Amino acid sequence: MRTIAFLVVAATAFPAFSLPAEERRDTVVFAERKDAKYDAIKAEVRRPEETAPKKRMWVDFSAVDAPKAVSEFTKAWHQPSVCQGLSGMCWCFSTTSFLESEAFRLTKREVRLSSLHTVYWEHVEKARGWVRSRGTSVYGEGSQPAAVLRALREHGAVPAEAYTGLRGGKKDHDHESTLYAEIKAYLDGVKASGAWNEEAVVSTVRAILDHWLGAPPEKVVVDGQAMTPKEYLAKVVRLDPDEYVPFLSTMASPYWEKAEYAVPDNWWHGKEYVNVPLDDFLGAIKRAVRGGYSVVVAGDMSEPGYSIGPPGIAVVPTWDVPSAYIDAPARQLRFENGATTDDHGLHVVGVTTRNGKDWFLVKDSWSSSWNNDHPGYYFFHEDYVKLKMLSFLVHRDAVKELLARAKG
Repeated sequence: MRTIAFLVVAATAFPAFSLPAEERRDTVVFAERKDAKYDAIKAEVRRPEETAPKKRMWVDFSAVDAPKAVSEFTKAWHQPSVCQGLSGMCWCFSTTSFLESEAFRLTKREVRLSSLHTVYWEHVEKARGWVRSRGTSVYGEGSQPAAVLRALREHGAVPAEAYTGLRGGKKDHDHESTLYAEIKAYLDGVKASGAWNEEAVVSTVRAILDHWLGAPPEKVVVDGQAMTPKEYLAKVVRLDPDEYVPFLSTMASPYWEKAEYAVPDNWWHGKEYVNVPLDDFLGAIKRAVRGGYSVVVAGDMSEPGYSIGPPGIAVVPTWDVPSAYIDAPARQLRFENGATTDDHGLHVVGVTTRNGKDWFLVKDSWSSSWNNDHPGYYFFHEDYVKLKMLSFLVHRDAVKELLARAKG
């Protein structure tokens, strides 16, 4: 009787496991990572590295039924894509693009804003953070959309033509081997010597930035009127940074409360992100884009389902995780074990539906997007957004339902 009872319990406790039926199975190809745009910029700004090409594992994109053209998408107004060159400025390029779209949505005025103005002041803030933390804060090229909002509050904005950050006839940005390398070496020296004089450090960092980018303008002339960057933001761009809300979806913090986005680029440990369940996270992005808004997202582009060349799409392979099993634990696992990282910022500007699933039109400043049939864009399957995009920023009017449920 004991044996029979045990078998009955075992059969009840451990039901048969079966995968959901899938209409297709993705296959694998091995190919070199080819980024012609990146290589061209690298050849222009500095000597190419002599490294042998290495083959990597990719999805066989030829079998994926994806949108073929930008014209298939319902789009929010946005400026043409701009390449960030050899720099880690995606966080700023994507958010600045988003703010341009917001200015048009709210005022119907087309503006082209300077990303480099924000980048300049973010480097200054990072230098302050380095001193105040005694060299324990993260100093890198990356940051977050929330940092752009902070820079707007404190320093305003300027038109792109008023501050390009390109000196000496340069056509493309190269921060990896120039200003970033120089500032990082200097800050490492400050830490080694214990020379924690904040104003002296900030002054030196600004001198380095002035050398490579030029000093940011104290005034700009728009429509024949001279104004400060703060006046330009208030009178022309007419955006209020406090009207924008960042969201994330993590199982590591309580839902419907504000939480810290636990990634290195959140170097100031900001806790302004509203944490929501995954279905609400994805649903909010869908509703916002379909409602005429655009959205900034941040997440992982270093994936075998993220094409570097044609067709310019991002998908989750079935051999990674079947669509039916993309949920909060699957997403959290990949973040916890390092398979998902926050390594890129993008601007979602459109949406379409194909075979019952949404595809997003994503404006991208990274060089790989210029190797596609639709330069400056990627097409993201909704599963990729659900699994691999970790945070988003949007105007509060697009997410009133979420904010009504949030605490604090």
